[in-house]
Amino acid sequence: MGLLKIQNLEVSVCTPSIRYPVVRDVSMAVDRGEVLGVVGESGSGKSLTAYSILQLLSKPTVITNGIIEFNGVNLIGLPSAQMRALRGSKIAMIFQDPMMSLNPVLTIATQMVEAVQAHKNVSAKEARSRAMEALATVGIPRPAERLHSYPHEFSGGMRQRVAIAIALLHEPDIIIADEATTALDVTVQAQILYQLQKLVAERNIGMIWISHDLSVVSNIADRVAVMYAGEVVEQGRIADVVTRPAHPYTAGLIASVPSNNARGQRLRQIPGMAPRMPLELSGCPFKPRCEKAMDECSSPPPETLSSDGRRFRCFHPC
Repeated sequence: MGLLKIQNLEVSVCTPSIRYPVVRDVSMAVDRGEVLGVVGESGSGKSLTAYSILQLLSKPTVITNGIIEFNGVNLIGLPSAQMRALRGSKIAMIFQDPMMSLNPVLTIATQMVEAVQAHKNVSAKEARSRAMEALATVGIPRPAERLHSYPHEFSGGMRQRVAIAIALLHEPDIIIADEATTALDVTVQAQILYQLQKLVAERNIGMIWISHDLSVVSNIADRVAVMYAGEVVEQGRIADVVTRPAHPYTAGLIASVPSNNARGQRLRQIPGMAPRMPLELSGCPFKPRCEKAMDECSSPPPETLSSDGRRFRCFHPC
């Protein structure tokens, strides 16, 4: 049994007059010591899947089907008090913009001490000690001194390290990182990726790394789930998916990575645009943009299991 298992998840926008699914039949899992990458264009349902795990969806967006099991417990329908006890302590999240998760008018010490005491009955001194240890773990120099700083006194990379440190305060079983390094330069990004990979290995925790950048995912993930228009169109071991993509969308993402294009030539891209909402879909969601589309693609493709363990949804795989 995996640490976290999602089965047939459906998330819908429900109004008095209409209900339409924006995430459909999503299944994926992550175990201890493993990084699962979730990759896809903006609007593919990556973040909605993450918020569903934490039960942070707000109406009219609701979970309408599926199971989300964490350590064997279904999180869907879990009483609010029990879910609050899990958030931060057992399941932690790192958001894309740390300034959205850090309070600009409170010192780092105040925010981290409050985070510790929200889940642990410890003194302020003990909470402060844990905060300093967490800052040191993510490579922030002079942690005792920097606890007195405000968020605006840190660089973007350092603020993201603080956000990671807060996520690590309670030694969670799993961390969900939602575009956690998108706004950082490549040098800082590489440093944070290294720190997180090290923490996963040393603490034997699970991680879900959400990104639109396949090259970043390929550097940190053990397995990857590729999402398009609210569906997982392909998933498997990262080495298999990157070197031998089965779904045309995955192949298009790989081909559009700048390093895979010859110098001086136009960058390759996937033609067209992703559908604005699933109501526009009929059959395979990628059909309007796919060069291999044929008549049978007007029907939803079933999930296929390949000999190397990959799963994909396509009538005409690469």
